[in-house]
Amino acid sequence: MKPQLLKVNTTASQSFSVRRDVVPYMNNRWHYHTEVELIHFEEGYGTQFVGDSIHHFEKGDVVLIGTNLPHYWRFDDCYLQEGYQKSADVRVAHFNEQFMGETFLSLPENNGLKGILEKARYGLQVKGSACQRIAAIMEQMLKSWGTRRIMLLIEALLEIANCEELNILSSVGFNPNFERDERDRINNIYDFALANFKRKVSLDEIADIAGISSNSFCRYFRSRTGKTFSRFLIEIRVGYACKLLIENKMNVKQICYESGFNNFASFHKYFKQITGKSPLTYQKTYLSAQS
Repeated sequence: MKPQLLKVNTTASQSFSVRRDVVPYMNNRWHYHTEVELIHFEEGYGTQFVGDSIHHFEKGDVVLIGTNLPHYWRFDDCYLQEGYQKSADVRVAHFNEQFMGETFLSLPENNGLKGILEKARYGLQVKGSACQRIAAIMEQMLKSWGTRRIMLLIEALLEIANCEELNILSSVGFNPNFERDERDRINNIYDFALANFKRKVSLDEIADIAGISSNSFCRYFRSRTGKTFSRFLIEIRVGYACKLLIENKMNVKQICYESGFNNFASFHKYFKQITGKSPLTYQKTYLSAQS
């Protein structure tokens, strides 16, 4: 893949950045940066791309993205529509692994912090009650200055280090290509796939979007992502189905077809393969956790 290098700005009075975003299109491109990213979604949902993983993200999610790991938060189209009642609301911190000095992580007391930052190089999804505690800490970070702000960041990282419900997002074998001359190609592929995943997409069609021949596209896409384009579409469809199951406004068969699957058997097969649960079990697990 060809992600865009993003420059994260800091000031002379701050060793790392913390901000609140209330627009859904902030850095909504396939990008990477040398800084580690800690992000909490206070409001909003969409599709999350981290390395070679694709998942649905939603309100309350917390993710830690390691240095130079490409990622992309794509809010659903409804957030871009004029007059939509809800808006995005995100807290995000960017910091250098060595912002406390080169020897800080080498201290024996900081083995836990060092380990979690190493795992974050593949992306970490935080689950469970730790999300609420980290969200509260990040809210405090926005209002704090000086040493207190640094202490809060370390406190948030310790919450992740002590969390027993962490999902590693990207595969160990993911190896992005950072050539700048092709950085827009993957964005074009992503944008087209997200706009058209509910229907059948032909190889000629997506190859034309990528600007390469049909014969070259399959090899290109697999060499960059480690998966076929058809698998990529299936993962997007399953992520969208997860969102519909959570909303609980349709029955499972309706969700199957609304997500772009042609038959219920393949929907059930791929959903369980990717999430580890059947659609109904996934829905019941989520709804029972909210009650």
